Amino acid sequence: MLDQKSRACFEQISALREWLEAGLIGSETLIERLLICLLTGGHLLIEGPPGLAKTRAVKLLAYALGGSFARVQSTPDLLPADLTGTDVFNPETGRFTFAPGPVFHNLVLVDEINRAPPKTQSALLEAMAEAQVTSGSTTHALPNPFFVIATQNGIEHEGTFPLPEAQLDRFLLHVLLSQPDLETERRILDLVENERLAGEPEPPEVAIETVMRARADVDQVFLSPALRDYIVRLVVATRTPPFDGQIEHAVSPRGSLALAASARARAYLSGRDHATPDDVTAVVHDALAHRLVLRWSSVAEGVTPRGVISDIHDAIAPL
Repeated sequence: MLDQKSRACFEQISALREWLEAGLIGSETLIERLLICLLTGGHLLIEGPPGLAKTRAVKLLAYALGGSFARVQSTPDLLPADLTGTDVFNPETGRFTFAPGPVFHNLVLVDEINRAPPKTQSALLEAMAEAQVTSGSTTHALPNPFFVIATQNGIEHEGTFPLPEAQLDRFLLHVLLSQPDLETERRILDLVENERLAGEPEPPEVAIETVMRARADVDQVFLSPALRDYIVRLVVATRTPPFDGQIEHAVSPRGSLALAASARARAYLSGRDHATPDDVTAVVHDALAHRLVLRWSSVAEGVTPRGVISDIHDAIAPL
């Protein structure tokens, strides 16, 4: 049972979710993934064609949260210091002082991350994994909470740099977006026309303290031993027959941790104090598919990481 403060916190998170769903027609899955990452301290990679409200979703979330927000537009000439900051000489003092970059915010949007060169992409690794930035011999702590949301265009590859496996593994979830159907697109048009005439509705204000309290409550969501066993069996299946023959690099234990954390957060968003196999099923593709690398022969045969995860999920019973 939630105490009074935890219940008030849950109601604010639920109000935030409803407000986001009202402003992002047909994006319920994306909104859920945004909130799961927010409530677990993970990072989110969003992939999809242009025009599917990827940037809008992040801006709406930032608009409602009480923390600081920065947006970085990735380009081929983006330097690591443009993200993390650099030491700057101060002629008045005769000393170098650190000028923080945009990663020193609570919510950081890295738009079209695959357009940034590999060296700049790697500069995010320490920030995402350790919540810190090292400049010279000095390490600077990032704010808490620290949440990176990156977007990439999955259909335009000219002039882009694919994210390395080590970088992908730092994202808690990887969401793939698709084009809306006719009914949804009409609702999107109606929403934009109404906002143009009447303006956007005011968001519910969610303070940083509320997010931190919600994170503590998510940590208390119960994972039964049977459900933990189910999560581990799903991950280990990527390393054992018959599925390992398709896979060059299997999912690491970080995948188990990500799947468990995502299942707990989804249960919390549903108002439950315990996770179920349905929570695992809902997030298993977004939590695991980007963590495995297929053999070239499997890729040549048209096999996809999400297809392999689907096969594993279908083959393994939850209990």
